[in-house]
Amino acid sequence: MEAFSNLMKGIATGKFVYSGELEPHNVCTEVTSVIEWAKTLKGIEEILAANVTDNPQSFTAMSSLAASHIVQEASGLELVYQLRTADRNRMALASDILGAAALGLKNILALTGDHTTMGNTPHCMPVFDLDSAHLVDLVHKMVYEGTDLAGNEVAGPRVEINVGVAGNPNQEPMEIEILKMERKAEVGAEFIQTQVVFDLDIALEYLDALEYIKVPTLIGIFPPRSFGQASFFDKYVSGVTVPKDFLDTFAGFKEIEDKAKRKEKIDEFNIDYFVNFVKEIKKKKACAGCHVMAVGYPDVIEPIIAGVEK
Repeated sequence: MEAFSNLMKGIATGKFVYSGELEPHNVCTEVTSVIEWAKTLKGIEEILAANVTDNPQSFTAMSSLAASHIVQEASGLELVYQLRTADRNRMALASDILGAAALGLKNILALTGDHTTMGNTPHCMPVFDLDSAHLVDLVHKMVYEGTDLAGNEVAGPRVEINVGVAGNPNQEPMEIEILKMERKAEVGAEFIQTQVVFDLDIALEYLDALEYIKVPTLIGIFPPRSFGQASFFDKYVSGVTVPKDFLDTFAGFKEIEDKAKRKEKIDEFNIDYFVNFVKEIKKKKACAGCHVMAVGYPDVIEPIIAGVEK
């Protein structure tokens, strides 16, 4: 493996790294707010890169390739280009990888993606020509062998991209999830970023189970700003569960009538909870960092990182 990106270079040094999250708006040509959020993340020294989502939950948004390039150029923050196979066949995927290389993107997160029936265009035809493991294989071949899956040679400058995959510690049974990660590692996955985890015991069990695979893993966290957000993750986000005591705590915050005091208590709870959470996962050999998915919630990101690193 070669480290082409700042994210992978950070991981290679053994430093505990942080990445962030960017989400273009649904059916929108404007990314000004995304750029501003990227600049905020850029100002946090410990955050080495941020993901740009690719039609999350199959809701149509700006091309992640275009958004990644625009935002990276405007903000100076290194981006992780999310690329999913739900919408593209292998030719289109190879084309997008070539485009990413030409545009100076250094990270791809290979995803299968949610089924198209889940989103805002439910009647569109899903593709799934490849799954995420085959996509990793495609990227790996283009980088290290200079060919696509059909053996067509890549002309021009070498493709220099590090490829990661998504993991889900909440998957049951966990053994199936670990076998998926093993398969992705075998075809060239260089890092793992996980789905959101709220339960520390689940995160620790997952990291222990992953250790033999030897792929550096960033555990995903999401500090919610309200009971509604926490409840939404528990009910509607595929593969995520929120512990009852966590939800009960947020339900209690609804009783605080003063909005400023309510926000203060939520911020305090999130900082305390996730500082302790990240400190514990940091002890695990398989854990290379933390993927912080607190989009638009700057009030807690720096305090959480500062609390972990002090």
